[in-house]
Amino acid sequence: MKLSAQSKADKRQAILDAALRCFSRDGFHATTTGDIVREAGVSQGALYLYFRSKDELILALADDRRRSDALIAVLVAHEDDPLRGVTELMELYGRSLIDPQTREIRRVAVQGWAEALRSEAIRDQTLRAIAEVRGLIVETIRKGQESGLFRAEVSAAALADILIAAFNGLTLRTAWGEALDLEPVGQTLAEMIRRLLLPS
Repeated sequence: MKLSAQSKADKRQAILDAALRCFSRDGFHATTTGDIVREAGVSQGALYLYFRSKDELILALADDRRRSDALIAVLVAHEDDPLRGVTELMELYGRSLIDPQTREIRRVAVQGWAEALRSEAIRDQTLRAIAEVRGLIVETIRKGQESGLFRAEVSAAALADILIAAFNGLTLRTAWGEALDLEPVGQTLAEMIRRLLLPS
């Protein structure tokens, strides 16, 4: 009996969800495809119908994260106020840091950064994801500069790099399980953005 397109998509997602749980719990290298098969409740053959290797699974998980980032980018890009657009992006990422449902995703994302040192494909995908978010921040800041709302002398690219570095650092620390008080961190970041961008 042939599986419907929806059934195939559901099974593929079930395997991805199982892999995410395994990678979060045991790490990429300690997790075997056998572990993922048992977690997903599928056969080894079924796994290989969807993913040819463990690396392919890692790439698929990274692509899911990239699509999620792209959705956030679309939401922010349609914000008319450039300052609100930048701060809203940081707020959305900040909320993801305290959401218990994204804990496994954060843990696997951090492991993915390490895998990017080993795998050219994973590195390229990681860099593309970062470039998309960076490009959105730069574009939003430049829109504010062109409208006269933001100071023209501020480097949009430098500020984008600082914000991404801050978020990646917080992602790493929450993945470690540090009990961070993120509310004052977010307020400080928002104040930093306002002071840098808005004319005195």
